[in-house]
Amino acid sequence: MDITRLSSKGQVIIPKALRTAHQWEAGQELIATTVGDGILLKPKKPFPETSLAQVAGCLAYAGQPKTLDELEDAIRQGVMEQWDERR
Repeated sequence: MDITRLSSKGQVIIPKALRTAHQWEAGQELIATTVGDGILLKPKKPFPETSLAQVAGCLAYAGQPKTLDELEDAIRQGVMEQWDERR
């Protein structure tokens, strides 16, 4: 267990062993969340989480929509091609 101290400016030094273990470099943005009687620090992700519905409109496809069966066949074919490449 590492012990650190809160400075008069409200800053906390995260011990080097923890920064190294989490691959946090200087400038890493962290999200601070209250959890019970403490604080949880999590790295801020570079992009906000989105759903397919939010981004599907940016996909350029002008052809006839594919059926579910056609999509499943394409996925199956892709998996089989990758499987063959790994042998």
